[in-house]
Amino acid sequence: GSKDGSIQEVNVSPCPTQPCQLHKGTSYSINVTFSSKIESQGSKAKVYGEMLHVDIPFPIPEPDGCKSGIQCPIQKGHSYSYLNKLPVKSEYPSIKLIVKWELVDDQDQMLFCWKIPVQITS
Repeated sequence: GSKDGSIQEVNVSPCPTQPCQLHKGTSYSINVTFSSKIESQGSKAKVYGEMLHVDIPFPIPEPDGCKSGIQCPIQKGHSYSYLNKLPVKSEYPSIKLIVKWELVDDQDQMLFCWKIPVQITS
């Protein structure tokens, strides 16, 4: 689903096996290397928990891609490393779900989109 960019690598750590065991009260590092097919002044992350084909917005502390390792403005043909944190709050239910992470440009088009299966545990 990445229209305006292409992903080279996605790294979630620590996550030695899938589904990722996400422990409540812990923060996980997200590192996405991607190249842009467009120019954009900025970028914004949108994160969802996907359950039973429903996307539930998952708030992250810093949605601004330009404050998450990406040097803005984004240039066409350049590679970027997007770095962020996925905090797992203690009040989250212990369930299996899919995390969907999108990064959109100024026109709300997708620079990248990826999904990873997770298991939230105590």
